[in-house]
Amino acid sequence: MPTQPEPASRDLESHDILSRVGDQLGVRRVFGESTVVDGITVIPVAVAIGGGGAGAAPGEGTGGGFGGLVWGTGVYTVSEGRVRFVPAIDVTALAALGVLAIGLAARVTRRRPS
Repeated sequence: MPTQPEPASRDLESHDILSRVGDQLGVRRVFGESTVVDGITVIPVAVAIGGGGAGAAPGEGTGGGFGGLVWGTGVYTVSEGRVRFVPAIDVTALAALGVLAIGLAARVTRRRPS
């Protein structure tokens, strides 16, 4: 019969997992490495979202999971002492919003009595 990890080792595993989650959602995921292009410093920017959980049950063992999403939002440009944010345009998201707006408009017009 397999033995259960000692509570201290469970704490170490939990600490290790949380440390890895922090690495995945840290500032390095939000602000990328800067690059200089034609004398302009470019710094990529993103939104990082994540969540997870872990648990243990006597006689059952332990388990956990984590999920995350990193979405590029644009870049900061630095040129001649001025900083400017240039947003990334997500065509897929804009198209989805357009389809949603058309669907809502169609639904509203169908419900109105003539």
